[in-house]
Amino acid sequence: MLEQTLTILHNELWKAFRETAIMMGISFGLSLVLGVALGFALYLTGSGAFYKSRTLNAISSGIVNLIRSIPFIILVVFTLPFTFWLVGTKIGPVAASVPMTIAATVFLARLVEGALKGVDGGIIEAALATGAGSFLIVRRVLLREAAPAIARAVTVVFINLIGCSAMAGMVGGGGIGNLAVQYGYYRYETGIMIFTIVVLVIIVQLSQYLGDYVASKFTH
Repeated sequence: MLEQTLTILHNELWKAFRETAIMMGISFGLSLVLGVALGFALYLTGSGAFYKSRTLNAISSGIVNLIRSIPFIILVVFTLPFTFWLVGTKIGPVAASVPMTIAATVFLARLVEGALKGVDGGIIEAALATGAGSFLIVRRVLLREAAPAIARAVTVVFINLIGCSAMAGMVGGGGIGNLAVQYGYYRYETGIMIFTIVVLVIIVQLSQYLGDYVASKFTH
């Protein structure tokens, strides 16, 4: 049994890691930029101290809530036509990164919005009283004060993406999740299943540690 497990890992492990890295790299990188931007937009358009716009805030909040209401596995299937139009294929790690990016972007946006709402209003009022412009307040006050919470939010999203990548593997995305399902579930290779679980646990623990470390550096 051990010899067979090692043989499978030798033949399939590098491919699985590469596919997972592609999915995670694309989706995390894009969602980090888009999610933080959307989170700031949600906060700023809903705050009377900045660019309050009830219409824009309601539309963006509605879209975010709609997407977050859809279970990820259903979102993968629902976005298949868009995925095919965008990347030219419905299977593979690049295709899987499309629904992963969408799900992670709206999730991070809500977390970032919550982090910004957690900033002490007195600090913002003091900055406004000094005559500071909106851009300066966002860059020097909001971003600075909310940085630890945003770092923790990014960590949560990254860990959530690991789970999404495993689910994406079940519908043609490949990766570690696909390795576990194809060999650990369908072919009853218990050793493969245990190995993938251990690997995922290690990745999650390291990610959480790194995220907490970065958040502590931003705390002042």
